[in-house]
Amino acid sequence: MRYNVCMSSESTPRSERFNTFGHKFKANPYPTYAAMRSQAPLCRRVAKDGKTAIWFVTRYEDAAAILCDRRFVKDVRNTLTAAEVAQLPPEPPNMQLLSNHMLNMDPPDHTRLRALVSKAFTAQMVEGMQGRIQTIADTLLDRVQQRGQMDLIDEYAFPLPITVIAELLGIPPEDSSRFRQWSRAFVTPSPNIERSQKKYQRTRRWVEDFQSYLQQILAQRRIDPQDDLITSLLQTEEAGDSLSEAELFSMVILLIVTGHETVVNFIGNGVLALTQFPEQMQKLRKNPQLLPAAIEEMLRYDGPAERAMMRFATEDIAFGGQLIRRGDMVSVVLGAANRDPEQFAAPDRFDLERGQNRHLAMGMGIHYCLGASLARLEGSIAIGTLLRRLPNLRLAVPLEALRWRTIPVLRGMEHMPVAWDL
Repeated sequence: MRYNVCMSSESTPRSERFNTFGHKFKANPYPTYAAMRSQAPLCRRVAKDGKTAIWFVTRYEDAAAILCDRRFVKDVRNTLTAAEVAQLPPEPPNMQLLSNHMLNMDPPDHTRLRALVSKAFTAQMVEGMQGRIQTIADTLLDRVQQRGQMDLIDEYAFPLPITVIAELLGIPPEDSSRFRQWSRAFVTPSPNIERSQKKYQRTRRWVEDFQSYLQQILAQRRIDPQDDLITSLLQTEEAGDSLSEAELFSMVILLIVTGHETVVNFIGNGVLALTQFPEQMQKLRKNPQLLPAAIEEMLRYDGPAERAMMRFATEDIAFGGQLIRRGDMVSVVLGAANRDPEQFAAPDRFDLERGQNRHLAMGMGIHYCLGASLARLEGSIAIGTLLRRLPNLRLAVPLEALRWRTIPVLRGMEHMPVAWDL
């Protein structure tokens, strides 16, 4: 089958065949993704440099194939010749902390780092957090239950995972607000070219601030080891190997972002889906044993990551009837793949009893989310506790009043006012 190709420029969004920009799109991207799947499942655009091609992949079968295809890599340098690598502009050392982490690496570097971190991020550690996560969820609801309303994002979905990841890392709880600022600075893109330099300088200051803070934590842990993840990362070894200080910095940044940004969205989007399908919420209240299946359906229906991290073609690749050139960027649109009717019956229906729910919300292949078990545990406890403690939980504003964050790879709300019966 030969696909149609969508030709457009990332720098001229208003003239695009498929508009994937702005708040209106973010409020409900799925009709646009459905059109892309049916009309141009491999949608080619041209980046702002006027040369680099970006392919948007929206079909489930194609998305799963690319996620597992080693010819599509995370590090663009692995697509270049030695001469081309030498021509790349140097990146400030401290800014490399944002890019030189495990999610942006390929084997053998990725294999080495994942093996090291996996030794610290064990199933036993995750299981041991269950009681603590429950306590955090109950404590947060104790503060608001008698009010009958709250901002679900600010007062519940954000503080729960940031407290969990801070405690796992061994970060003082009073510093969690600083971690929110750091995390938002690390994942928020520049809104336009004119402000990009200011954004770059601001992000660089945040990185320097974070680096200085973490150096103090690392120095303390070397002198006085604790039962926390930072100490484990300092001490872990695999075949005589260990993490360098730069790798430690990048790994902690990655854990902060993936350990709480995605879980905030997971909880918020999942609760929103329940409020929009009240018969499903009622079914879950009556049958708590459906919670594991409900968690998977929440991840599929409106997952926390809208797109996978960018990949690059290492060679000219014939794929789906098209030719993806060496160096072309490839964006796997997880949100579109998870609504593909070829894979999921009635994909726009939120169904707690959906069978064969092999969604891609946590990725696939060697980059499958290392913290998937912890994220599922946090989501299960957070949402299960809400349903148990807050009768008639409902959205407190019209659906169209919700404001969605415009970060391309993430899907989540800025705020979510909810109410319940007292």
